[in-house]
Amino acid sequence: MADLLVVGLGNPGSRYAGTRHNVGSDAVTLLAGRHGERLRSDSKVSAETASVRIGDSRVVLAVPSTFMNESGLALSQLVRRHPPDEWTDLVVVHDELDLEPGTVRLKSGGGLAGHNGLRSIDAHLGTRDFARVRIGVGKPPGGADRGADWVLSKVSGSAREVLEGSVERAADAIEAIVDVGLDAAMVEFNARR
Repeated sequence: MADLLVVGLGNPGSRYAGTRHNVGSDAVTLLAGRHGERLRSDSKVSAETASVRIGDSRVVLAVPSTFMNESGLALSQLVRRHPPDEWTDLVVVHDELDLEPGTVRLKSGGGLAGHNGLRSIDAHLGTRDFARVRIGVGKPPGGADRGADWVLSKVSGSAREVLEGSVERAADAIEAIVDVGLDAAMVEFNARR
């Protein structure tokens, strides 16, 4: 039985590697590596998974093998396989247009903010009460109707460095949730500029 289920959202395949939409899956992949594991295909769920120990806790890390718009399918399978005691024991890591690049924020529950992955999870799980690690990717130049192009485009140069720093901080935030709990981790990470 896992103490925490952590799911990083993204799109599968090399076409989407290095895009803003994949920062959630990047953070979970990084965290697996920090703890000496790598994500592997799991035939029982539509995801790659790894089980790690962080301190005294067993944490299941997962990245859906579905596309972002179908994230809820993978989440429903993962939740059946690794049922959380409470919804806040499910942590979803995702990109966030409403946060500036370089920003990482934690929250419990909340709205969907136009995020198709979150919308799919809400539709499949019937709840929004899970914990979230939100990685800022900023608003697209040219307005909100450019959002899809913005999150699906490759990022390079200094913008890539900023996103990589955010991915590192998101992995730190997940470790903090495990170590001190969601509320204390929110105080620590949400106060940062």
